[in-house]
Amino acid sequence: MKLSPVAIFHGPFREKFGIPRQSGLADTLEGTVVLEKAFASPEALRGLEAFGRIWLIWGFSANRQEGWSPTVRPPRLGGNKALGVFATRSPYRPNPLGLSCVRLERIEGTVLHVRGADLMDGTPIYDIKPYIPYADAFPEAAGGFVDEVDWPELTVVLPAGTPLSETETEALREVLAQDPRPRYQQDPQKVYGLSFGAWNVRFRVEGNILTVLTVN
Repeated sequence: MKLSPVAIFHGPFREKFGIPRQSGLADTLEGTVVLEKAFASPEALRGLEAFGRIWLIWGFSANRQEGWSPTVRPPRLGGNKALGVFATRSPYRPNPLGLSCVRLERIEGTVLHVRGADLMDGTPIYDIKPYIPYADAFPEAAGGFVDEVDWPELTVVLPAGTPLSETETEALREVLAQDPRPRYQQDPQKVYGLSFGAWNVRFRVEGNILTVLTVN
């Protein structure tokens, strides 16, 4: 089977660091899904505007690791416990495909405006499907290790007078609250840099407080 991207995702993250670990965690985060030329027919999207959410099937295009391992160490478990790759959403899989449920805001021609994606700018989209609540939502289902381990949000302190818009500010706050640091890095003096759209964000974390130092 040969797969060709039907669209390309565009968003504020040009590198992997800082991208939310799951879709919907930063619901204000804006992005677009632009159909590729071969599939850029408004007819292909007819009726999709009636849905509030869509599924994106996409490729982990920035992975540099060759091959795959039958076990991985999920960040939620602190990177200390190995689980089977098929029991996780690790990007290092036999077939490097991802699945994200995003909010569909509107459609303009062959461009889908979405919110809450956990994708890097330039990610290839291999399929788009409508989210159907009665078939796709099972809130009573067991969530494995995700049910067992909390991921507490950080309190984010932003400096006054940042150049960000109101929407960008809220999206950045949601992203940083999820603690983008690797789980093994807990040095309160370490300054981290995150690319967010056109901005370079530098921050430090001490305890459960994340302080943004500069946005420029």
